[in-house]
Amino acid sequence: MRKYIVIGNPIEHSLSPKLHNYWFEKNNIDANYSKRKIDKNEIQEVISEIRNKKLDGINITVPFKSDVIPFLDKLSEESKITQSVNTIYMHNGKLIGHNTDIKGFELSLVETQFNLKDKKIFILGAGGVVPSIIYALEKLGVSKIIVSNRTKQRAEDLKKNFPNTSVVNWGNQPEFDMIINATSLGLNKEDDIGLNFKDMNKEKLFYDVIYNPKETNFLRTGKSLGCQICNGKMMFIYQAFEAFKLWHKVKPEINENLKKFLD
Repeated sequence: MRKYIVIGNPIEHSLSPKLHNYWFEKNNIDANYSKRKIDKNEIQEVISEIRNKKLDGINITVPFKSDVIPFLDKLSEESKITQSVNTIYMHNGKLIGHNTDIKGFELSLVETQFNLKDKKIFILGAGGVVPSIIYALEKLGVSKIIVSNRTKQRAEDLKKNFPNTSVVNWGNQPEFDMIINATSLGLNKEDDIGLNFKDMNKEKLFYDVIYNPKETNFLRTGKSLGCQICNGKMMFIYQAFEAFKLWHKVKPEINENLKKFLD
């Protein structure tokens, strides 16, 4: 039996095992997928389990997407540019780091039918998946990307790889057409972004990378304003779809039954 895990901290909210094990069953693949909460000092040991054939693949979630890079042999082009890895596998005796978040985010935007061409995007957060989001948005032809992070230096660091981004202080609210919550604020019910969205027109998209819970306070605020809202569920499904293809050379089915199963 092949074995796969997702590592992160926190990890309790992750639905990756539920999704991958569902696809294993549907595609008659003899494999198991589980989640493992780790600390940063355990990364090298966990990754070595692939070299030692104890594991066949690893997904990485917050906050280790860049921390895993020093322990890999090779990065895909997407991972090099974003300095972010969410999928690891062995190929020709080498440990490869790949980024399926970019494709996952792109495909989730297609479902919203929100036209991003020449739009202003405001991103809350600067870690984890944000480099992948910026990379995808630049490809999609947005006019401006503004980033705000509680630790401003982390947002400034993004400019090294993405010089066209702008940075504003946490709590400041620039003009935007789409706002993305890429922080962990929302994993707990009492979490509040702390921005004032009153007097806003309804032509905006509120996008939360969080998918569990499926409606955060941030998204409830967007809905109350009459704006379009989208959580990270489809991004999560599509990034998993890309990882599954890499690992198993199989395209798993994405349908309404699957979406309901994950609710």
